Amino acid sequence: METAAYPSQDLAIGKRKHTLLWVFQFVLALVFGAMGTMKLLLGQQQLSDLMIWPGLVPMDLVRYNGAAELAGALGLVLPGLLHVKSWLTCYAAYGLTMIMVMAMGFHLSHSGWYLVFPNLLLGGMALFVGIGRTEDHTPLPER
Repeated sequence: METAAYPSQDLAIGKRKHTLLWVFQFVLALVFGAMGTMKLLLGQQQLSDLMIWPGLVPMDLVRYNGAAELAGALGLVLPGLLHVKSWLTCYAAYGLTMIMVMAMGFHLSHSGWYLVFPNLLLGGMALFVGIGRTEDHTPLPER
């Protein structure tokens, strides 16, 4: 005997996934927004005291990274909150995933293997948001 699909169960799973995506989006926006703002506003010596890598690369790269992180953070939440061009959210998430992949490569090449775990965690969360917001059943509503 075949069992029929349970639409109410699918709806409940969809709502939970939507909620989890929003939680991840806000957490990622807070982390990347704070880190991006810090990289844009602080000097190289101050950043080098907090993190090792800004002292190893040109300051322009640090500023570019900060701008990309801040733009990604805004792209994770503003389209959904404003209900405008919500498809941008998945691109912001994929962009932040790529930043974390490049950060892992940098940390591994500079003996910072212990810094790979936070990059892997944040990158995994961003990838989950990107894939989740790309799928047809969980897009953000448009106005």
